[in-house]
Amino acid sequence: MNSDMNARTLGKRTPEEAVESPPFRFYDNRQKYLAFVTSCNEKTVVARRIGDELAHLRPRPPALRIFDAGMGDATVLTRLMRSAHRHFPAVPLLAVAKEISLEDVRLGLDKLPDRLFEHPFTVFVVTNLTYADAPRLMSRDLQSAAALNWQEVRLRGGSAHEYAEQIEELGPMLTHGWQTKPSPKTGNPTYLRPSVLVIYREDHKFLLDAVIPKPGQVFESYDLILASQPWRARMSAKFKAEKVLAPLTRSLAPAGRLLAIQSCGADPGLEIIQKLWPGENPFKVDRHQLISALKLELGRDARDYQFTALSDDKSIFRYEMHTLPSEIGDRIGTSTLFAAWNAAIYVNQIEDERLDPVVTTGVYIDATREVLHKYGGLWFNDETFIVSRRRA
Repeated sequence: MNSDMNARTLGKRTPEEAVESPPFRFYDNRQKYLAFVTSCNEKTVVARRIGDELAHLRPRPPALRIFDAGMGDATVLTRLMRSAHRHFPAVPLLAVAKEISLEDVRLGLDKLPDRLFEHPFTVFVVTNLTYADAPRLMSRDLQSAAALNWQEVRLRGGSAHEYAEQIEELGPMLTHGWQTKPSPKTGNPTYLRPSVLVIYREDHKFLLDAVIPKPGQVFESYDLILASQPWRARMSAKFKAEKVLAPLTRSLAPAGRLLAIQSCGADPGLEIIQKLWPGENPFKVDRHQLISALKLELGRDARDYQFTALSDDKSIFRYEMHTLPSEIGDRIGTSTLFAAWNAAIYVNQIEDERLDPVVTTGVYIDATREVLHKYGGLWFNDETFIVSRRRA
């Protein structure tokens, strides 16, 4: 009895609860996600940071190739595509994105028409395959490869409005291709059927023939890869290197660059959390440990790559919660407090089952208000590192 009560107080599952319920997956809480992305400017700052990498690229025919290892609602990816057009206005672009969430795929495709209108030499691909398979657009499992749901959409017309109308009609196709089921082992959503969706303008099919991926043709050679928050912070460095970083690194073209971004704490957001859970720190694996684990995972292949951890002043950047100057004063509005609290528990990945005691008593409001007054606002820190493949 006492052990059960202690487990609940600490926000942990009892052995009985662990058997009866599937493992919890934090990022499936869509309400927290949507509230976070609309109240904080992380996506804008990340898009600016990844855009800086374009100046280092020397794409080779037939296209500039970009891979996003977690498209989300495509805010970052479409901003990157916009920057790519500025740097390479006449170069064909292949943009491939991994995303398992049906709703995010829908939101992402909504942003695509303007990109296809401004940069007609674009091929856009989205897939729900795993990190090991998504860059190559082909499952290594023979059964999954045989069942691959490959869809190619050629958009007709010459206006963004026409492209938007045709993309809206893809609803049933997306619903069929992006159904998921929870993994009995991890609780993470897994695809019901492996899917790849290829979209481009029909009037540029001839010019893009060498760029358009073909079913059964393994492709794996990218000039730029973005891996922004692709893992749960509390996972080990070995897991992150083996399951995410190594497959992405091996997908780089000669002189290609991978930019990895993760939360690193040491900010007011974590301070809110530590007022309620002293000593809490989900960010125990820093970029130096990740690079070490990646080198170990790559083995002898590591000599083909350059690993750049960067100094703190170049690696660490901060993003903020949107607030008006008048919002942080003697009294802070309830909506601002709720937005700050949501951002803090989202970034620090605090599970719902741990929140009940502090939410019931209301102490979270006091902790949030105190930190907002102390700093005059709320911000969070991310850190980056770069992996680049040596030229052939």
